[in-house]
Amino acid sequence: MKTIKTLITIFIMTLGLTSCDDELEIAPFTQGDADTFYNSVNNFEIALNGMYSSFFGYYSNGSGVQGLPDILSDNAIIARTGRGSNQVFSDFTYGANNGGYITNVFNGAYTTIRRANLMISQIDNIDGEAERDNILGQALAGRAFAHLDLVRTYGKIPTQSADANASLGITYIKEPIDALSQLSRETVASNYENIITDLTDALALIDETTLANGDKTEGVFNKNSVRGMLSRVYLYTGDYDAVIDIVDEITAPLATRTEIPGVYTDSNDAGLLVEFAVNTASESNFNNVGVIYSQTISGSTVSEFAVDFGLFNSLQFSDVRTNIITFAAENEGNNYNAINKFIGETDQVNGRVDIKALRVAEAILNKAEAQFELGLEGDALITLDLLRAQRFSPFTIGTETGQDLEDAIQLNRRIELAFEGHRFYDLKRRGEAIVRGTFGDLANGTGTPNTTQTLEAGNFRFQLPIPQAEINVNPNYTQNEGY
Repeated sequence: MKTIKTLITIFIMTLGLTSCDDELEIAPFTQGDADTFYNSVNNFEIALNGMYSSFFGYYSNGSGVQGLPDILSDNAIIARTGRGSNQVFSDFTYGANNGGYITNVFNGAYTTIRRANLMISQIDNIDGEAERDNILGQALAGRAFAHLDLVRTYGKIPTQSADANASLGITYIKEPIDALSQLSRETVASNYENIITDLTDALALIDETTLANGDKTEGVFNKNSVRGMLSRVYLYTGDYDAVIDIVDEITAPLATRTEIPGVYTDSNDAGLLVEFAVNTASESNFNNVGVIYSQTISGSTVSEFAVDFGLFNSLQFSDVRTNIITFAAENEGNNYNAINKFIGETDQVNGRVDIKALRVAEAILNKAEAQFELGLEGDALITLDLLRAQRFSPFTIGTETGQDLEDAIQLNRRIELAFEGHRFYDLKRRGEAIVRGTFGDLANGTGTPNTTQTLEAGNFRFQLPIPQAEINVNPNYTQNEGY
């Protein structure tokens, strides 16, 4: 993991890596010529790390993918003694000119895609077949993953509604163009077809265990990473048989009950399929992912958002995830169920920690849900218990059936993936409303409730607006309904 962190820092310092907030037409290199840069495996590896760093940029930003989907859902409630950051997303009052998450995902993902496409366009400059295939596989996986972030944010998810596949998605770009130019939006169905094609091509090319400068690292894509991505995509498209088949191919082990706390302090990489790593040295210019939820000032926690009281009440003392998710904090005389995930690496309290982009636990939950949807309740219960056996002590074998089993799968998904950027997309893909209830922001459920307590299923705000700046320069790019 140290190797990729070091390479990212070198890439930024030596090549002038641009921020994910920059305009799309800014090239990923401000020094050198792309036509001559891609002339060695070493330079391709530097470019790969530039691609990974741009993922980190729009995942970790103060309105990034690792945090905003929980703020947009029923997992987090705004703390009224905080700064009010991201309140427009908490209140569902965001518009096309608000910036933040709206522009971060759009600009950041397309920057990532451009960097992937530059490598793909120059890949024949590599002589060695094994090196060529592995780099091409990583670039294809990166291109697919970034497009998935775009279409699930700005378009519908195929299982969301009957009209989803025919509705407007985003533009799937396969060439290293500088910007979207005069391109138009494609359909959701077309987007997902391209994502699956890129991922299946990547799976055939990429190494089983990707190496960076000869060292094993979980900071880059490998075959298990791509399998995990495909399990998510197949779940989004409702191809449940494919979910089961691809998860069964994952060889990485699930993090155990004793390992899982250390995952969130970067003490270990147990159960990770891919993380986007950050160099934690003071010279790093990256945003700290944890500050979206709180900051530590003079030893005190200033919460921006707290754990929703409904989610808090669903946590059990016997569940190791309880202390991973929350801790008691006080600010201005108020007690909060503060968000503990991503508060920082060991001996740090500034929110700086690696992004947990894909985990084995998600793939297991994808499989359990797919089995349930296919009517394989016995298999679904066994799969769910694979996870629960590593989260509860003592653990009791489950007996749920029918609706109780489905509820158990979804509750464990909510708890396991809490504050990792899933909840909004999970409710969206299932065509469900966001229901927050009337609890307040304080630790005992009193205080100030969310301004907006419900977002009905089918509401136009489940599709975020295309940034107005893009609409202004590209008349062919249609704005989403309602904005």
